[in-house]
Amino acid sequence: MRFKILITLILSIFVLPFSSNALEFDGVIEPRRIINIGGAGVPGILETVRVDRGDFVRQGQVIATLQAGVERATMEMARYRAEMEAGIKAKEANLNFYIRKKIMNEELYKKQVLPFSQWDEIETNKIIAEWQLKDAIENKKLAELEYKRALEAYQRMIIKSPINGVVVERFLSPGEYIENQAIVKLAQIDPLNVEVIIPVSYLLQIKLGMKAKVIPEAPIGGQYVAEVKVIDRVIDAASGTFGVRLELPNPNYKLPAGLKCKVIFSVK
Repeated sequence: MRFKILITLILSIFVLPFSSNALEFDGVIEPRRIINIGGAGVPGILETVRVDRGDFVRQGQVIATLQAGVERATMEMARYRAEMEAGIKAKEANLNFYIRKKIMNEELYKKQVLPFSQWDEIETNKIIAEWQLKDAIENKKLAELEYKRALEAYQRMIIKSPINGVVVERFLSPGEYIENQAIVKLAQIDPLNVEVIIPVSYLLQIKLGMKAKVIPEAPIGGQYVAEVKVIDRVIDAASGTFGVRLELPNPNYKLPAGLKCKVIFSVK
């Protein structure tokens, strides 16, 4: 009996290290990033807050709006001015009139039938008409720029999500004054980050692009595949460890962030 136990111990010492090619470490599943969404430094009164804690949001989705009656009216007025064509049309018609008048009187002037003073007046009126048209075109371009500025000012009153994610916390409600505060906190959870601390003795065995099996703690469980995206190049001398970050796809938001997990690397 003792002989069998001894044989088993010997096999466990010499066979297992060579038969096993997996490295297992503890890890934590974290959001890809967490950001606070505010009013971009624009002071005002919150008119609406359209999301609450736990809501999923899409990139570009409206999170909140500020009271913007003045900005909206300014934008509409600037838009109307930018679309006005009557001034340019009138100046074009005036210039065309003096061009035709010059053409009709040019032969008379060459034959010295038309006095120089009248010819000079026609030529001068044509030049003035050209500058008036140019001025009208420049004013329209200026009006278009004013509209863009007014539109930008109005759009700053509409707060949109820069990411796909989930609302972690809502700080403010409609009717509250905002200047530099955050309205909500968002977490991007697709993909997720998996953070692992590994002994420095394994530094050369972990490679960028390497795949690993991720097993979340109960009650989630299951097995998922993540890819190594970051390997710290600064070793923590005190603990003799280095950090590794893996990227874990989470397209259906099935996995919540904040879970502990096991991370298993297959090495040669």
